[in-house]
Amino acid sequence: MNSIAYDIENEKTVSSRIVHYFQRFHIGDILRKCNAYKETGIPVIAVFLYLFQLVFRNRSMYLDMQSEKAPRFGKDTIYRLKNSAHINWLRFTTLLSAKVIRETIEPLTDGERRNAFIIDDSIFERDRSKTVELLANVFDHAHHRYVRGFRMLTLGWSDGVSFIPVNSCLLSTENQENRINEANPVNKQAFGAKIREMAKSKAPDVLLQLIQEAQKAGIKAKYVLFDSWFTYPKTILALKKMNLDTVAMVKKTDKIQFLYHGEMCSDKQIFNRNKKRRGRAKYLLSVTVEVCGEIKIPAKLVFVRNRNKKSDYLVLISTDTSLTEQEIIQLYGKRWDIEVFFKTSKSVLKLTGECRSISYDAMCTQTAIVFARYIFLAVAMREEKDDRSIGPLFYEISDEIADITFEDALRKLELFLEKLSQIFNGIHVDICALIAEFIADLPADLAAILDFNKQKLAKA
Repeated sequence: MNSIAYDIENEKTVSSRIVHYFQRFHIGDILRKCNAYKETGIPVIAVFLYLFQLVFRNRSMYLDMQSEKAPRFGKDTIYRLKNSAHINWLRFTTLLSAKVIRETIEPLTDGERRNAFIIDDSIFERDRSKTVELLANVFDHAHHRYVRGFRMLTLGWSDGVSFIPVNSCLLSTENQENRINEANPVNKQAFGAKIREMAKSKAPDVLLQLIQEAQKAGIKAKYVLFDSWFTYPKTILALKKMNLDTVAMVKKTDKIQFLYHGEMCSDKQIFNRNKKRRGRAKYLLSVTVEVCGEIKIPAKLVFVRNRNKKSDYLVLISTDTSLTEQEIIQLYGKRWDIEVFFKTSKSVLKLTGECRSISYDAMCTQTAIVFARYIFLAVAMREEKDDRSIGPLFYEISDEIADITFEDALRKLELFLEKLSQIFNGIHVDICALIAEFIADLPADLAAILDFNKQKLAKA
């Protein structure tokens, strides 16, 4: 950590809050555990700190190198770090998030709170590039078109108050015809070879690997939340073997069927066969079914009405049948936090705009840096918002911080329905409002730096 103090003393530009974050969670030690270290020369922690704080200084690396305040190392040093195939960035973000959750968030909540993993993907667009490693034509479900880039499959963790990104993988495609470029040769023993193979795998398979890495790091959760793109019986059964219950949305299709009264039925058929609840009920129907595969497990289907369109509804599934319908809806509402994370990462933290490298390793490095930035903001917001983080006295006298309310969960489900019916543009303002609310809860010095209203919004 001496190198950090040296850089701070000479440049006077890095916030003391960031330095405290690095020291508090021993980020230098985590980097070494992930094979990011040097025996001689500029320490890796110094280079990583410089890249981390660029967005908080509103500077680009290129302009910084031209100014009088350039760091004491050159751009070649930065490129060597970014392009290294030996650094396990997936493990880095997993260990960092595990440490933050264990030391900062879990002590502030009791064991009864329903913590959950959240899985979703977002487009990592590289439309202006042609020679990017493993570049592929991927389908953007938000805008219903193919774009050049990757699907950033992300695993997050939430206690209903704070969302912490855990790890991710930039998925290319398993279909070779849709891959524009292939992977560069990498030492088979290096982490770069493993992550490139993951990039060419199917999303449900990678999903299970990301969760396994999180569990190995000691991150605890009872539920996994995801939308209909990942809700397949095979995935649900695999998660159950990992002692995780699923709370997810189900596709309204005949291809996915459940055992209901001794007969395999789709959710549409189940909905049509049953009498719905009348009036202004929060949900229309709730039935118990079985998910079939190598084994059979009980599950509960909850059909939620669309207030804006009477003929439309959502179908939620929970493999924890002890949950009430309200609890299932409330728990699934936490999944919306990952949408805010994606938008914040692209619009505020420069996920795609800051790195224009054609190296797959460099893009993985950029993703890890942005994850570390978001975790930093999440910790700052939690400690600013939760009085119990100040000291034992507040922990004794304060009530448990409120979980997501049932009304908030329903509102987020309505936003999702609007997303389905109006594509993404129809709820762009709502997501921007949620990001503005997230930034407003940050400490004043960080909120002033990340003035979302003044920044040009990137397309999600």
